Amino acid sequence: MKRASLTLRLSMMFVCAVVAVLVVAGFTFDGFSQHHFKALDRQAMTEKLESIRQIMDGEAGSADPSEVVLQLQALLGAHQELSASIITNGGKTIFATPNAVGLPPFSSDVLGKDMWEWTAGGHMYRGMKAQVHLVNEAEPLTAWLSLDVTSHMHFVETLRWWLVIGLAISALVSAGLGWLVALSGLKPVAQVTKVAASMSAGSLKERIPMDSVPRELELLVTSFNAMLARLEESFARLSNFSADIAHELRTPISNLRTHTEVILTKKRAPEDYEENLYSNLEDLNRLSSIIDGMLFLAKSDNGLVLPAKEKIELRSVVEKLFEYYQLLADDTGVKLQVVGHGAVNGDGTMLDRTISNLLSNALRYTPPDCTISVKIEPLGDMISLSVENPGEEIAVEHLPRLFDRFYRVDPARRESATNHAGLGLAIVKSLVDAHDGTVGCVSRDGHTTFMIRLPAWPADHE
Repeated sequence: MKRASLTLRLSMMFVCAVVAVLVVAGFTFDGFSQHHFKALDRQAMTEKLESIRQIMDGEAGSADPSEVVLQLQALLGAHQELSASIITNGGKTIFATPNAVGLPPFSSDVLGKDMWEWTAGGHMYRGMKAQVHLVNEAEPLTAWLSLDVTSHMHFVETLRWWLVIGLAISALVSAGLGWLVALSGLKPVAQVTKVAASMSAGSLKERIPMDSVPRELELLVTSFNAMLARLEESFARLSNFSADIAHELRTPISNLRTHTEVILTKKRAPEDYEENLYSNLEDLNRLSSIIDGMLFLAKSDNGLVLPAKEKIELRSVVEKLFEYYQLLADDTGVKLQVVGHGAVNGDGTMLDRTISNLLSNALRYTPPDCTISVKIEPLGDMISLSVENPGEEIAVEHLPRLFDRFYRVDPARRESATNHAGLGLAIVKSLVDAHDGTVGCVSRDGHTTFMIRLPAWPADHE
C-alpha cells in the first residue's frame, strides 16, 4: 500500500485541527444561543408573573376585581406568544387570555422546576407558574404563564444549518490552504531531496545553503551537509587508495614480467634461471606482503579485528623485539634502549605487530651510530609508549597523513625496489584503534617520535 505524502499528511492534520476548532466553536455558540433565549424567556415570564402578583394584590392601585381583570387584560393581551390563566385550587378558571393553551399533565419532578418545556400542535412552549392572592381574598390562586418559543427554535435550527454549511465550506477552504501552507513549508525538505537525488561521484562538493532554511530544519540540513563532507572525503581517499594500490602492484608485476621475458629470450645456464627465480621470489614476497596488509586493513575497517583482553607487559614485548632487531641494528651501529614499565589490557600478538612496525620504521630512517629510544610511562588510566629516533625531520604538512595507506613522505620512494609498501603505519593505527587507543607523531629538533596510548591493565585485576 502506497503511503501518503508528507504534504498530504500535514494538510489533513491542518484540516482536522480547523474542523475540530470549528465544531467546538459551533457547539459552544449553539449552547450559548439556546441559553440566551432561555434566559430571555425566563426573564420575560418572571416579570409578567411579578406584575400579575402586584395587580392581584392591589399593589398596582386598584382593589376592584373588575378593575383587576381589565388590568390583567391590558398587561397580557398585547403579547401574541404569551398566554396566561389564573386558576383556583378547585380548578376553576377566574381569568384566561384568549390565546390560552391547554397545559399537558406534568409529573411532580417537572412541576418542581422553575420553568419547563413541552410541545403541542407543532409548537414548542415554555411555562412558569406562581402563587398569587386576589385582593381581600384569603384563598391562594395559581397563575400559569405559557410562552410560544417556536420562532426561537426555528431561528436556532436555521443557525445550526448555517453553522454546518459554514463548517463544510471552511473545511474545503482549509484543505486548500493547508495544502499550500504545507507545500510552501516543505520547500526546504524538497530542496534537500533534490540535492540528495542529484548526488553523484562528481557532485559531492555541493552543499545545501543555510540562508533560507527554517530553524526546525537547521539540524537536518547541517547533518546532511556534514554527511556530504564525509562522503566527499571518503570518496577522495578511496580514489587515492585505488590509484596507490594500482601503483604499488604495478612495480613488482612489471619486474616479474620483465625478468621472465629477458630470461626466455634465449637458452641459458641453470644458474641464470636460478638467479631469476630468486629475483621473482623477492617480488612475489612483496606482492604477498601488500595483499596480506590489505586483507588485514579490510578486516579492521569492517570491525572483524577483535583483540583479546589480557595483561601484557610492554617492556617484555619491547625487549623480545629488540632481540629480533638487534642484528639489523648492529649492521649500522644503531643502539636500542627501553625505559619504563607498564601493563596494558590488550592482545599480545597485535601489540607485537604494532611495536614491531614502529621499530622497523625507526630503524629504516635512523642514521648510523645513533640510538633508538623506547619510553613506557603511565598516564592516568592509559599507558603511553613512544618510539623516538634521530634523523631527518618530517614536514608538518605530512604529519596528518602519515597513517594513510600507501602514503610516503618521499614520493621518489614509490619507484624504489624496497619491500615496504607504505602500509606499516596504517596497520599500526588500525591495531591501536582496535584497542581503543590513540596514536600520533611529533617531528622536531632533529628527532621523530611516534606515540601510542593504550588502556592500562586495571589495578583491581591484579
